[in-house]
Amino acid sequence: MTLLDNKLSSPQHIVLRHNWTLDEIKDLLEQPLIDLLWNAQLIHRTANPGYKVQLASLLSVKTGGCQEDCAYCSQSMHNTSDVTGQPDLDVQPVLERAKAAQEAGADRFCMGWAWREIRNGKDFEAMLAMVRGVRELGLEACVTAGMLTDEQAFRLADAGLTAYNHNLDTSPEHYDKIITTRTYQERLETLQRVRAAGITICCGGIIGMGESIVDRASLLKVLATMDPHPESVPINSLVAVEGTPLENLSSIDPLEMVRMVATARILMPYSRVRLSAGREQLGREAQILCLQAGADSIFYGDSLLTTSNPAVSADRELLAQAGVKVNWEWND
Repeated sequence: MTLLDNKLSSPQHIVLRHNWTLDEIKDLLEQPLIDLLWNAQLIHRTANPGYKVQLASLLSVKTGGCQEDCAYCSQSMHNTSDVTGQPDLDVQPVLERAKAAQEAGADRFCMGWAWREIRNGKDFEAMLAMVRGVRELGLEACVTAGMLTDEQAFRLADAGLTAYNHNLDTSPEHYDKIITTRTYQERLETLQRVRAAGITICCGGIIGMGESIVDRASLLKVLATMDPHPESVPINSLVAVEGTPLENLSSIDPLEMVRMVATARILMPYSRVRLSAGREQLGREAQILCLQAGADSIFYGDSLLTTSNPAVSADRELLAQAGVKVNWEWND
């Protein structure tokens, strides 16, 4: 199975599909690893000439006390791990963090609010001010804050928001084992509102939450049959946090992450496949394999919302050793 004809000289020879079947995707995930990497590499080098990696920084603006019961999350009020108690960040400190991230090499700044849904009023006005400020710095701006209304989506678009993150987390079939306070359909409707407002979509999922290979294929099928595909697809592996229902799950085999990245690249050739949470557990070699398999963005900085992330210096060294370029010049 291939998405390329015999000419690999330019991206127009990639066949973009939105009609992938579950069996096709499962077959990709279960290909011999060498074959899967080869196929993904062909797509990746054609769709991503120059082999550049985008660096994105992520900041938690409102932390903890979330009404959702996501089984993996340390910010859920349903879990004993809830990290409520940290003050919400004001506009100026957030913009200072964005500037620091830019100076460290990031060209996308992502801001997270632990909300079930965006709240109108001063908090939303502050969010809009943050988006405008981040864009004025010359950075891409991404927000993740739960569900939103049509009006809120259009106001975020007017403020210049580049992307809205709203992950599906897992397959429709496995979903109710992970979260019960929001339906899968509600997640899809949120994405539709974002798309209608003209904001790009950042949407992916998490592996290692007790799901099957079929579940992973099913998640990818939902993403790969969207038309257009999500512009950004974060692939996360579970970071098991004490105090959450999933705290006793073992870490996945790093090669499972490689397979997920490679398959996502084949299915969605022009999407940014974002290597996200769980990178510390992967190790250097598996991260480099993920970059080879098609990951062309990483979250960059010492933390991801409430979990740790590789140090900036370690990431610079990793990217240099892998021989990949970044979209932004280092400012040393």
